[in-house]
Amino acid sequence: MTRNHRFLFHLGRTVATPGALDAMQRAGVLPLTLLVRHQCGDWGELDAEDRAANDRAVSEGTRILSAYQVGPNREKLWVITEWDRSATTILCPNEY
Repeated sequence: MTRNHRFLFHLGRTVATPGALDAMQRAGVLPLTLLVRHQCGDWGELDAEDRAANDRAVSEGTRILSAYQVGPNREKLWVITEWDRSATTILCPNEY
């Protein structure tokens, strides 16, 4: 988890899908934990190319996607902030 607590962008309205809420509850992870990691530039389980794309998205105003694995089963969750920073959604990849 990131130690940088400087927020890089606005999240807008924050929501989570039912599947993501279930996964976080099973893993004992609070939604706020993932939102802070995302907003501080801890992109989670992304390759170098996707990390660089997110870094550019912060300054260019395009969509930002982070990917995290939670709990003992390492369930995948995505956090997506829309290009206009109007909303951020926590979801399971199969709910996209």
